Amino acid sequence: MTFTADWQRILDQRHHLGDDFWTTADRRLNKGGIFSLMSSLLLLKELEYPKDDMIRIALDRIWATQRPDGRFKISPDGAIYPCQTINAFQVLCAWGEGEDPRLITTCDHLLSTQEARGGWRCKKFSFGKGPETELANPGPTLSALAAFAQMPGWTQRPELTPSVLFLLDHWDAKVPWGPCHYGMGTLFHQIEYPFQTYNLFNYVLTLSYYPVAHTDPRFQEAVTLLESKLDKGQVVVERTNPKLANFDFCRKGEVSQKATQHWQTILHNLHRE
Repeated sequence: MTFTADWQRILDQRHHLGDDFWTTADRRLNKGGIFSLMSSLLLLKELEYPKDDMIRIALDRIWATQRPDGRFKISPDGAIYPCQTINAFQVLCAWGEGEDPRLITTCDHLLSTQEARGGWRCKKFSFGKGPETELANPGPTLSALAAFAQMPGWTQRPELTPSVLFLLDHWDAKVPWGPCHYGMGTLFHQIEYPFQTYNLFNYVLTLSYYPVAHTDPRFQEAVTLLESKLDKGQVVVERTNPKLANFDFCRKGEVSQKATQHWQTILHNLHRE
């Protein structure tokens, strides 16, 4: 099934910030919420939009923000936060850029800045400081692992094991972790699709790519919980971004063919087909 109507709904937003390709005139690549350049490219990839000249130009806008040390400065001013580099990394990997040698510098940067316990964090304390803010941010950590999973051979790399275990530790803790306070409450446990935030479905899918997680009882518990929510093996969307309410591929309360494909990927990764 081709979701051409959903493609068009995303393309219709190309100029909504004043410039082309879902950006502002000063090239803020992550502004615009669900219809920022970053999110729009992830949505189009999710919907199997072809990698045409337009996509190539949009990806080049991301590449143009890469710094020599591997970070990406996706806003013209302000600090460069790890989550911004991770977002750029994830979009490029999603579109098959993982074998581009320019990304090796980004991989090296991320590995060198990984917290001792695993994961990535910044020093922006929007919620104040506390013991929990000494830990990494689980959301960006999950996004980084999702990106690394698109890099050939990286899911077997021992350097990423601390970050996998960090997220599994969060399954036990549940409480908010990191400077941005990522927790595992009611919203986390709802099936959210498409993957825009830190949530159960995204958590299970991403960790399923890492063999080190497969035999861990915490991961197995997460898989069991996700599976219990399925309707005859199909994924029913419990939550989606309100701006996607009229999109065909992710209607709230309905079975999603595209989301169900991700469940099939999880089964494949776990050798349960």
